[in-house]
Amino acid sequence: MRLTGDRARVRVPATSANLGPGFDSFGLALDLWDDVRVRAVTGASSASVTGEGAGVVPTDGDHLVLRALRAALDYVDAPQAGLVLECHNRIPHGRGLGSSAAATIAGLVLARGLISDPEALDDAALLTLATEFEGHADNAAPALHGGATIAFVEDGVARAARIEGAASLRPVVLVPSRRLATRRARGALPDQVPHADAAFTAARAGLLALALGGRHDLLFTATQDRLHQHYRRDVMPATLALLERLRAAGSAAVVSGAGPSIVVLDGFTAEARSMVDPDWQVHPIAVASSGAVTGSE
Repeated sequence: MRLTGDRARVRVPATSANLGPGFDSFGLALDLWDDVRVRAVTGASSASVTGEGAGVVPTDGDHLVLRALRAALDYVDAPQAGLVLECHNRIPHGRGLGSSAAATIAGLVLARGLISDPEALDDAALLTLATEFEGHADNAAPALHGGATIAFVEDGVARAARIEGAASLRPVVLVPSRRLATRRARGALPDQVPHADAAFTAARAGLLALALGGRHDLLFTATQDRLHQHYRRDVMPATLALLERLRAAGSAAVVSGAGPSIVVLDGFTAEARSMVDPDWQVHPIAVASSGAVTGSE
């Protein structure tokens, strides 16, 4: 495989995964975007970052976008050049809004923009590679495809199906000032759950597919969960306390991904707004109908 371009750019949306009962499977793309550009050079690789993560994330070859980009080039046996990355990040880090998945998808899509045969890195290949980085595809799928998606594994291969009709949703994202590492949130989960809780959540996940596809009247019931959210109370007590208050007021609220952000999919009333402490940012936001958007420089 040859490199036929020396520049590429991509925009990747934020995402919210799980959405209540859809643990490690359901995801939603949000209209908040990271912009990333790359140049192939003869010297060393580097990354410059403005916005979220500036001064914190690596600026050398350990940057996640660069690592994903190189993995994609290796996948198609393309030569490895020096790479200069420019990132303008808007997706908050460590808040459960898919910043790592967005960086991974950005690197993979940039690689596709540099090679002579982009079809060698089709969406199926990118989802497979992204899953190797993330461990699961619930955030990667909506970052790649846009809208609402269900990620699943079939015969050992990560796949995704898109749910049409989610564009009419008007989510509100509640972002706290504190961060939470995904590994801490996942570490709070038990190895087993009661069968009754699994059955309850399976039924709600089925309803969730209908609700995201247009049956918005089902959103409150469809976002009930007994599989993962309440187990995370000790690592994000303020999030769970707010979540319970919002749901008691009738809001279809869920923990976004591993948290600690909350996404309200429906019913964010004035009463619900009054429950949110001042140190939380409140962002009404549209669903991103498209996933990663790429172009040449």
